[in-house]
Order: sequence, then C-alpha cells, then structure tokens
Amino acid sequence: MTDKTVAIAFPGRVGVFWNSEPWPIREAQNIAREIEALGFGSLFMPEGGGKNALVESAAFLAATDRLVVGTGIANIHFRMPIPAETGARTLAALHPERFVLGLGVSHAPFVEETMKGTYGKPLATMRTYLQRMDSVPAEIEEGARPARVLAALGPKMIELSGELADGAHPYLVTPEQTAATRAILGPGKWVISEQAVAIGGDARDQLRRAHSHLEFYSQMDNYRNSWLRQGFDESDLVIGGSERLARALVGMGSPAEAAASVTAHLDAGADHVVVQIAVESPTTDPLPELRELAGALQL
Repeated sequence: MTDKTVAIAFPGRVGVFWNSEPWPIREAQNIAREIEALGFGSLFMPEGGGKNALVESAAFLAATDRLVVGTGIANIHFRMPIPAETGARTLAALHPERFVLGLGVSHAPFVEETMKGTYGKPLATMRTYLQRMDSVPAEIEEGARPARVLAALGPKMIELSGELADGAHPYLVTPEQTAATRAILGPGKWVISEQAVAIGGDARDQLRRAHSHLEFYSQMDNYRNSWLRQGFDESDLVIGGSERLARALVGMGSPAEAAASVTAHLDAGADHVVVQIAVESPTTDPLPELRELAGALQL
C-alpha cells in the first residue's frame, strides 16, 4: 500500500506465519519457495532462541523473488538496539520493501529464567530500545529503512507502535481487536495481524490441535492480560484455553471456514494477515494445509 510512511511490497494481502527454527535452513528455504509459489505474500517467523531471526530472514529473502519476509517477532532481549537497526537496514538495502522488522519484549519467565536477564517494564523498555535504534546515523545504509512493527497487544504499546514505529503486529487476537488496533493507529500505519487455523481431520481433532497451540501462550501473562482486555474471563484462561477461547482465536472447520477467519481480520482493518497452521509438532510440514488454504483463499 502506498499510503504508509514506509512501503512494504506485499504481493498479496495474506501471508504465512511459520516457526522455521527447528528446520535445517536449506529445507526451510525450499518451504519458503513453495509458500511464494502458492501465492502467499509473506513469511513471518518467531524468534525463540533456536536461531537468529535476522539471519533466517536473510536466507529466506535470498531464496525467493517477491516474498516479503518479516520477524514475528525479533526479541529485543537477544540483541542490542544498534546492531538490530543496522542489521535491518542492511537487509532493507539488499531487498527493498521486502523486509519487515517486527520487534517484541518477549515474556518475563523466558527473559529472567532462561536468559538470566532482567525483564523491565515492557513499555519503557521498548521505548528506550526504539530511541536507541533511532540514534543510528542516517548515512548508515542511507535511504534503506525497513518497516518496523511492534508486537503490540495493550493500548499503550499500540500507541507506541504508531509513535516510534510503523505499525503493529497483533498476535492471537480476535478481529475485534484488530479493529481496535486500527482505530488507535489510524490509516497511516501498518496493521499485520496473525491468525491461527486448524484444518483437516475431524472437529474433535481440530479442537485438540487448537488447545495444543494455545498451551504455551495461556501460561504467559502478556497474552492472558490481552485476552482479558478482549472480553474473555478467568474461566477462559485454563492451560490450553477454554473451548470458547480456542474457537475465537483459531479458525477451524473446512478450509473455506478457516479462510473466513483470515479475511475477517482484513475486513476489520488489517492491511495484511499472516496465517499460522496449528501443527502437531514444530517439525510437522505446514505445506499440505497451506496448499488447501491457498485454494480456499483463491490466491
């Protein structure tokens, strides 16, 4: 879209969110190529400590021709702000309008227990990080500035994503929350929402996969608080989420029904939606379900 401060050349309005960390990089590149061939417009990946998301992004950008690649998200506790900014600018210089730097504050248990770091107040920590990024001189890869989006769930972080970034990357939210994010940011910023789906198998199996997908997140305060703000209550916050929560956050049913959960975010104001297959395990090939979904979305 051309009405944004920083352009992103999405070939289409629906992309893919995929945890590629457990995969050998050459196999992951092959999957990225097929994702592009299927007609999806992007590939976003998380950063859980298994691999460096900026290095993975470089590999996927090099392996494809038009696919937009984004970090969903790069953990700000993994790297200092200045190398984060210069690394992102380098990717943007090599692949103009095809790299999106998604940033997030991660979660207190991971930062403090696994990384042995300090988890400060999320809003203040992110603000300081972004200000340090902005201190990099303009002549470093001059003119190459990637779009920068934040993992923003609460209203104050959403506001910050409009103030010091180029938009937000909502994750595990309802279409109503996508609409709320758009209302805060206005039309000039990017809203790139994630939508999980479980297709194939029977209804009971799909619900099982949805609960499994939510298991980790349902134990993280950032998501629990987000879901409470979205209108859920404590009864929905059991491990793996209640059935009501699972059905609200994970598109289930036929490929067409799952596709409808994706387009609901577009209708709510998202510029782009990345669809995540709720897989059996991190090493499950997402391509069979993505092929079905591509057909249902008429990519």
